Amino acid sequence: MSDAVVIGVAGGTGSGKTTVVEAIVARIGASRIAYLQHDSYYRDLAGWDRDALLHHNFDHPDALESELLADHIRALKTHRSIEVPVYDFTVHARTGRTRQVQPRGAVLVEGILIFAEPVLRELFDIKIFVDTDADLRFIRRLRRDLAERGRTVENVISQYLETVRPMHLEFVEPSKRWADLIIPEGGFNPVAMDVVCARVEALLQPANA
Repeated sequence: MSDAVVIGVAGGTGSGKTTVVEAIVARIGASRIAYLQHDSYYRDLAGWDRDALLHHNFDHPDALESELLADHIRALKTHRSIEVPVYDFTVHARTGRTRQVQPRGAVLVEGILIFAEPVLRELFDIKIFVDTDADLRFIRRLRRDLAERGRTVENVISQYLETVRPMHLEFVEPSKRWADLIIPEGGFNPVAMDVVCARVEALLQPANA
């Protein structure tokens, strides 16, 4: 049995990575794809006080347990199931629960920093970078953090200025050079999605043979 095809989807916060992922899953089929998010691998900060959490840099590569994600990708690539940590973003801690992910023909990995980490980058057969203007990315992040993560407008703006923007410029934007394909307009770019999905299907053919 051939190894699974591993696809990485990177880009800045709010760039539209999830839209690209959803478009790939819709075209290739959910039953053929194991989906992982780098965000699930944030380090557990249970017990930290509120002030420390407010000033913690969640946008630096060290904030995530990328070695564990790499181990999980290798397992899925060789057709072994994994247990993904379940992270609670409202309290910045792992819940203690896990989500089992079964191996599939393709592994789809999403995250802002996945191309900035050599241990992850070397595992991808296809590397996609979603490129979106900074103002649109900030608006999308603001809406998400207010609606889903219990943040205030002031907290979101402060975090964006203190860590999100500087880390984007230092780590995320430079990682674009490792991409095989840079997609403007994300999943709303039908031509780019046609190219991506045709390539994925071609790589899946040996596994289906």
